[in-house]
Amino acid sequence: MRAGDGEFSASAVLAQRPLRKIQKDDKNMEEIEVRELKKVKLEKPVMIEGLPGVGNVGKLVAEHLIQELNAEKIVEIYSWHFPPQVLVNNDGTVRLCKNEVFAWKSKTKQQDLLIVSGDEQSVTNEGHYFITETLLDLAQKYKVSRIFTLGGYGIGQLVEKQSVLGAANEIGLVEEMKKYGVEFREEEPGGSIVGASGLLLGLGRLRGIPAMCLLGLTSGYLVDPKSAQAVLKVLCQALNLEIGMQALKDRAEEMEKVIERLKEMEKAQIPRHREEELGYIR
Repeated sequence: MRAGDGEFSASAVLAQRPLRKIQKDDKNMEEIEVRELKKVKLEKPVMIEGLPGVGNVGKLVAEHLIQELNAEKIVEIYSWHFPPQVLVNNDGTVRLCKNEVFAWKSKTKQQDLLIVSGDEQSVTNEGHYFITETLLDLAQKYKVSRIFTLGGYGIGQLVEKQSVLGAANEIGLVEEMKKYGVEFREEEPGGSIVGASGLLLGLGRLRGIPAMCLLGLTSGYLVDPKSAQAVLKVLCQALNLEIGMQALKDRAEEMEKVIERLKEMEKAQIPRHREEELGYIR
């Protein structure tokens, strides 16, 4: 995996790896395990990635879409590169961390969807590349027409006015998304877009897949359903998708009480987190 000078070998990281199916007699998990639960036929679907990150903005949107559309889980992805832990179920049993892909087939003229959600992102640099390549393998398998990645952009303070920032791997997408109110500011998003939300754009470009990232402004302090609402609204406009938002609105109202407490803490001049800790975008 590493070149002689100790740095990552770009060719190794970017190499496309075939999907591996688990056999019944397999007992040892490999580096990337792809469990295809069901085969579905989709018509040039749009892939939507909403994995955990700042404010859990993308994850909130993805989970809301899955629930509202009653999307069907078709793939589970396991990896050594997820955190070394298990999650405890309500019944006391445990399970490994995983990413999941859900399919939704439109009964009208709306576009079919592949929705990516999950428990965690990779904790290693190599894992981010391998897992993203696995998602792109699936995207190509289902002939995805474009990809939307969703996340939060932490600004280190409470957000007074919601807005959605954007980044894309094609200039045509920039102009298209401006029509839906997405902002493309100079020098923002600052730094880089970390994890799957960024790599799906960069590696997707190498495969000729148009991809767009939508980032909702968020404080970075807590889970932010209000920012998720703003991102979902733009996404629905871009996809011409009608979907209820009441569940997110309810969660946002619950968070308002927490935000009021945070405002009181700010007035009391309680130290904030360091800016660099809030600058990551996922």
